Amino acid sequence: MTRWLGVVAMLGVLAGLVMAFLVAPREMTQGNVQRIMYVHVPAVWVAYLAFLVVLLGSVAYLWSRAPAADRTAHAAAEVGVVFLGVNIATGAIWGKPTWGTWWTWDARLTSVAVVFVIFIGYLLVRQMTDDPERGARFAAVVGIVGALNIPLVHFSVYWWRTLHQPPTFAKPGPAAASSAIGAALLVNFVGLLLLCAYFIAKRYDLLRAQQEATA
Repeated sequence: MTRWLGVVAMLGVLAGLVMAFLVAPREMTQGNVQRIMYVHVPAVWVAYLAFLVVLLGSVAYLWSRAPAADRTAHAAAEVGVVFLGVNIATGAIWGKPTWGTWWTWDARLTSVAVVFVIFIGYLLVRQMTDDPERGARFAAVVGIVGALNIPLVHFSVYWWRTLHQPPTFAKPGPAAASSAIGAALLVNFVGLLLLCAYFIAKRYDLLRAQQEATA
């Protein structure tokens, strides 16, 4: 099952690259550098969903102490950090030619960085105690706090003056993206979402094997 998920994810990512580089039109103002959006934007959407899994898994673990819930949250946190790191890195690459700087303490960038640091902290907390169950409890609390910060990231471009553009979708007013751009974003989102699911499934299996080996 996991192997087939990996195959489908690979096909989805390849389809996304085709859409981004061969189907989507060249943006008139920014030129080809804008194409990095097709990784930058879906990567953060996928990271948000991974952190939602962390939230649900953490709540379930604190409620039931079920090891499967903790493993799910742990795996999703690791994968979410990877995708959020991709989002931050691609944003810096995109920002250099458009803003003239790799990084600025803009409200959106700062709030994303805070969430990134919180989930790095989530992973570190798990290693700070010799009692895995205690570490899992502490990490669950950190995971819940981190996930609850995501709305702050989304609405930061509305609440404060910011260099960052508003969301391409899910905003008031007429749609900002053409049908081709929207289709390319959607295909890349699906491809990265499948890749995220594959990584979480693989990491979950590894965590379960590690726990069984030490039991």
